[in-house]
Amino acid sequence: MGQFLRDLNASQQVAALFVIVFGLLFAASTTAFLLSLREKDEGAQADRARARLGEVRALLRTSWVMMTVFWVGWALGDVVATTLFGLVAFFALREFVTLSPTGRGDHRGLVLAFFVVLPLQFWLVATERFDLFTVFIPVYVFLAIPVVSVLAGDPKRFLERNAKLQWGIMVCIYGMSHVPALLLLQFPKWGARNAFLVFFLVIVVQAAMVTQHVVSRRFKRKPLAPEISESFNWMSWFAGMATGGLLGVVLTGITPFKPGQALAMALIACTAGSLGHLVMKALKRDRGVPNWGAQGHSVTGASGLLDRVDGLCFAAPVFFHSVRWYFGA
Repeated sequence: MGQFLRDLNASQQVAALFVIVFGLLFAASTTAFLLSLREKDEGAQADRARARLGEVRALLRTSWVMMTVFWVGWALGDVVATTLFGLVAFFALREFVTLSPTGRGDHRGLVLAFFVVLPLQFWLVATERFDLFTVFIPVYVFLAIPVVSVLAGDPKRFLERNAKLQWGIMVCIYGMSHVPALLLLQFPKWGARNAFLVFFLVIVVQAAMVTQHVVSRRFKRKPLAPEISESFNWMSWFAGMATGGLLGVVLTGITPFKPGQALAMALIACTAGSLGHLVMKALKRDRGVPNWGAQGHSVTGASGLLDRVDGLCFAAPVFFHSVRWYFGA
C-alpha cells in the first residue's frame, strides 16, 4: 500500500487522502447512527450516555462540514479554498458577536469587521501578500476599530466594547486566515501537496484535544483552573501533547518535514491549539454560556462552529509562522 501511494502523483495522493478520511467519517457516522437506534434504559447513566453520543454526533457533523470545505477548496483551487475558509471565519465571528452584547456605538465597527476587514484579509492571503496580511489586523485594524467606534460618540463601556470586537477579529478572522495561507507556501521538491500540510495541522491538533478530553474523564485529577475547565489538568494535557506529537511523527511522510521536525511542529501546533481552547473556555464562562451556540444550537446550525475551530484558530498562525520561518517557504 505504501509503495502504491508513493507511485501516485501529488494530486492523486491528496485525492487518496480525502477518500480515506471520508471513509473513516462515514464509518464513524454509521456507527453513531446505529448506536442512537438502540433502546436505552431510563436513569442518570442512560442520560449521560445519550449526552455523550449527542456530543459525538455533533462533532461528526462539524467534521463532515470542515472536511467538505477542505475537499471543495482543494478540488476547485486555492482561491476557492481561501473563499470557503473566509465563510467559516464569517460564521465563527457571527457566533462570537451574537453572544457578546453590542450597542449603538458598535455598529460601525461591526460593519467594518464583517464587510471590510474579513474580505480584505482573505484577499491578502489569496494574493500571497504575506508580509501585509500578517500585520494588517494587529496593526492597522486594531488602530482603526477604536477610531470608528469613538466617532459614533458613545463612551459607555468604550474599552470593553472595543476589546471584545478586536478579540473576535483576532481569533475568528486573523487566526482562521492562516489555514488557507498554508496552501500557498512553497517547498522545494515537494510539489502541489500543501493540502497535506492543512490536514497535518488539523489532525494533530484535534487528536491532542480529544485525547486530553478522554484522559481527563477516565483519570480524575485536580483541574488546574476549575472555574474555567474541569478537564484541564497537567496529566491530561501532557497526554494530549504526547498523542499529537507522536501522530505528527507518524504523518511525517505526507509533509515536507523530517521526523524530528514533524515532532517539533506538531508539538508547537498542539500547544497553541490546546491553550487557545482553554482561553476560549474562559471567554465562554465570562459570557455565562456552555458553548458558542445559543443553548446548544449555534447561529450557523453547526452546534457551535466556533467550539470546533477555536483551537485551530490559535494553532494556525503559530504553526504557519513557525513553518515559514524555519523552512523559508
